[in-house]
Amino acid sequence: MNVSNLLEKALKFEFLTKEEGIYLYHNAATADLSYVANELRKIQVPHGKVTWQIDRNVNTTNVCIANCKFCNFFRRPGHEDSYITDLETYKQKIEETFMYGGDQLLLQGGHHPDLGLEFYATIFKQLKELYPTLKLHALGPPEIAHVAKLENLSHIEVLKALKESGLDSLPGAGAEILNDRVRRLISKGKCGGKEWLDVMRAAHQIDLPTSATMMFGHIETIEERFEHLVWIREVQTEKPENHFGFVAFIPWPFQDDGTLLKRLRGITNDVTGEEYIRMIALSRIMLPNIKNIQASWLTVGKRTAQLCLHAGANDFGSIMIEENVVSAAGAPHRFTAKSIQQAIKEAGFEPQLRTQRYEFRELPEHMVEQVINY
Repeated sequence: MNVSNLLEKALKFEFLTKEEGIYLYHNAATADLSYVANELRKIQVPHGKVTWQIDRNVNTTNVCIANCKFCNFFRRPGHEDSYITDLETYKQKIEETFMYGGDQLLLQGGHHPDLGLEFYATIFKQLKELYPTLKLHALGPPEIAHVAKLENLSHIEVLKALKESGLDSLPGAGAEILNDRVRRLISKGKCGGKEWLDVMRAAHQIDLPTSATMMFGHIETIEERFEHLVWIREVQTEKPENHFGFVAFIPWPFQDDGTLLKRLRGITNDVTGEEYIRMIALSRIMLPNIKNIQASWLTVGKRTAQLCLHAGANDFGSIMIEENVVSAAGAPHRFTAKSIQQAIKEAGFEPQLRTQRYEFRELPEHMVEQVINY
């Protein structure tokens, strides 16, 4: 193996093996990785714009029995701070989201032991009846697997029922690192990596758009990172032709503030800005069959995210009118509709508002600029 040959292979949109990706990680210069990833981005996203979104992360519940060691958000059943979001709260948050120009809720919660398929299907139906134009980007493979076990149903049966009730797309939540050695140590109560991938396979069979994620920089090895990328790529190759599959890939570094991983095991986030840029570039290189690569400004900040736009990323994600889970572990960064567009322009690109399916949206004519006060 040598760097030049591998980068030439990547420029031809050929699949690099896990070992070849690891070799590039250890041996290629950041500038070379960024150049190749940027060239691939130009081919895959020829309009050259950087897309972004307006949506809101709303939590269905904070009750969870998964006991993830990196999560400060969840509460055990019966905890005095536990809640299940009621319909009036949804209505208030949705109307505020529309006011800010948003079109979507990212609905996530936890593995609540008592909330099954009927609960989620009812919520989705109620929200769609009240707000027919609202998009629901909701739950994630671990929650689908949890509901399937509660109901003794298959993944595809659960997904079909939720899609019929109003689910528009499935987030890539809960992927973390897909290797089960890692999952046993940081998220033992969640589905295993194979089941996560199987839920996504089922979603792709019914043409439900999905995204894929990777949370890295904790206890995983470099080999496990690249294994993760290869497994995501393999599932994308299996999707039926002309179906959505994974519309985007979003890697972000572990946020450690106050987490059990940090308090009990001393695991801290030591991912530098340069390492994050390298992982963005390598994500573009390793995933030639996933068109959109998103830079996680929420976890790495504006400056590093802007540099990622020159290293293979073509998307800046959402302004996230509300976000409670990653923020609870120390992610401090915030954007408004104006400031995210300004950041994209500063990086030398034209900002373009989008939907979850990466269709272009016009900025609403009448929208209120959010005030960041948290």
